[in-house]
Amino acid sequence: MKDNDANVTTEPDKDRRNFLKSAALTIGVASNLAAPILTSVHAAASGDALPLAMSGYKYNRSAPIVDERVSIDGCAIDFEVSGIGDINSNVFNGPQSLDVTEIGLHPFMLAYANDGFRDYTLLPIFPLRLFRHRSVFVRTDRGIDSPGDLKGKTVATTGYSSTSLTWIRGVLQDEYGISPDALRWVISAKDSSTKDSGAVSRNESVLPDGVSVSQGPKGKDESDLLALGEVDAVFHAAEPRAYIEGHEKIGRLFDDYRSTERDYYARTGIFPIMHAVAIRKTLARQHPWLVEAVFDAYSQSKQQSYRYMEREAWFRDSLPWYAPELAATRALMGENFYSYGIEPNRKALETLFRYSHEQGLSKRELTIDELFEPASMALMESSVA
Repeated sequence: MKDNDANVTTEPDKDRRNFLKSAALTIGVASNLAAPILTSVHAAASGDALPLAMSGYKYNRSAPIVDERVSIDGCAIDFEVSGIGDINSNVFNGPQSLDVTEIGLHPFMLAYANDGFRDYTLLPIFPLRLFRHRSVFVRTDRGIDSPGDLKGKTVATTGYSSTSLTWIRGVLQDEYGISPDALRWVISAKDSSTKDSGAVSRNESVLPDGVSVSQGPKGKDESDLLALGEVDAVFHAAEPRAYIEGHEKIGRLFDDYRSTERDYYARTGIFPIMHAVAIRKTLARQHPWLVEAVFDAYSQSKQQSYRYMEREAWFRDSLPWYAPELAATRALMGENFYSYGIEPNRKALETLFRYSHEQGLSKRELTIDELFEPASMALMESSVA
């Protein structure tokens, strides 16, 4: 059977559209959101199982795949737990040794729109999502009491076109009328949240026309600039070091960011997406059954984490009000609040596409149809157990 787009030949005996669902579902998920240590998990190959090199973080919602409690039907998995910087480098300008991998959504968008990148395609699996009102940090001695007070201020950041920064700027413009050109931007030489030099990839360093952007002094990270008063604010996905250490003149713009973010979701229905899952395009076309197999495995893995949260986390984890917080989240966002698939996430995706183009980052406004693997467009999750 010939696939004209990929110009490859598929083998009918490897079409596993009717593959068996994994039955190895167990309870108990260990969350690991800290900076990961590189590890590998090898699933023993059996028969004609397809070798699959994978990478990503070990979140509670993906740990069952990493730990082999959920399999990808028909595949022998080699999963390397790694950080998004290393993963993006591998995929965009490195050896491309990964078959299926977590990927930064906006860097992927920019590689596709601006550089003609076509080696991988996206699946509607979103391993990392975060609201971003919490990511605006300000000097409390500069009269910045509301979003409008940011106009004319100087803001430090580590990667101008990262996914998180693109969301922050878009939300500020949509919700509060603060356009990117109303601020002065400083790109810090280092990142206080990393142990390395803080270098960011090319696709996180795209700078638009018409916006004031300068490079920060060598040797100083975004936290240093804020603590020393050289900038008025920091927009950063992570908490700056000075904030963590309790600097007396540094705070969040939105003190009660939980309430602000809940209100934002209630009005917009948007749960911002940071990362997606990418698959090597030739692999998806050679083995069309693989697209659904990967989607189902990630969904099953996430549902194991849901069951853990419902049945055990309230006494195993340390938060005293874990169960009420889970209940409040579901009351607002639904049972499957960390949804996968195109339709539940269409608005969030199209909003980020619009932000990227409006902010002068992507050369054109992208569409879902061109970024996502066609075979994944109609995939839907089964009901949450």
